[in-house]
Amino acid sequence: MTATAAAAGTAIEAAALGKTYGRRRGPALDDCSFRLPAGRICAVVGPNGAGKSTLLALAAGLARPTAGRLTVLGGAPAAARARLAYVAQEKPLHPQLSIADTLRLGAELNPGRWDAALAQQVVEEGELDLSVHVRALSGGQRTRVALALALGKRAELLLLDEPMADLDPLARHQLMGTLMAQAAEHGTTVVMSSHIVGELADACDHLLLVAGGRVRLGGPIDELVAAHTLVTGRGSAAELAPHTVVESRATGRGTTALIRPAGAIAAGWEAQEPSLEDLLLAHLRSPGAPALLTPEAAPRAESEVPA
Repeated sequence: MTATAAAAGTAIEAAALGKTYGRRRGPALDDCSFRLPAGRICAVVGPNGAGKSTLLALAAGLARPTAGRLTVLGGAPAAARARLAYVAQEKPLHPQLSIADTLRLGAELNPGRWDAALAQQVVEEGELDLSVHVRALSGGQRTRVALALALGKRAELLLLDEPMADLDPLARHQLMGTLMAQAAEHGTTVVMSSHIVGELADACDHLLLVAGGRVRLGGPIDELVAAHTLVTGRGSAAELAPHTVVESRATGRGTTALIRPAGAIAAGWEAQEPSLEDLLLAHLRSPGAPALLTPEAAPRAESEVPA
């Protein structure tokens, strides 16, 4: 799939998606709605327990929703398994297999699309001995092998749950570079959960902020940042009432607030564009703030979805 072809479609779409694991635990996802165009590099962020891992598992077809609609690459998640690759937080691999055997298994399970050279490259860049068994690998080494399998599959959609958490900074930078280069060359859609804001800002062009089982922010990162303004002034938050106030805090210089402007900002307030970190932290600290989905991130009406 070329980058142009990928950008024309929809990778994942959810409408009123819900997932409950039991009455005592409550819903992991509740009325979760968004659309992710194909070809994007999407960061999924949110606090622990927000539903990020559940969302990725549902998209991978490893769990079934209890409510709502979810389509992946234009169809049911289970039907798209051959076209996607999923790396879970636990990086589950067969412990009794060697690295070489693991790569051979990847080739056998993905006939016709396996990229042996790329999988081998990812492993060799970590200076791993192919004869070593998976059970003897460190957490970071297991991550590298799991990502080698995912990249070797040449999938149209990569679902990565905290993929870089076990890696040292150098390995993280190296693997992120490989991942981004492959995505750019082949138009691959990448959906990646992470807590490393700097990593996301450099690599991703799309954002899904999940909190309370719902998407609170969704869309291209530059559009979401541009829709907000960080203001500082001597006045009170009440003076910002015409605007949507996401968060306001008392500071040494008066009041600092993140707003979505609704017109001109009153005199006496210093305005600047927020950073991605400003945006994420303000919304995470204010879970009751109104959600925002850009037009391309909003799910389509049922009548607009191809049968």
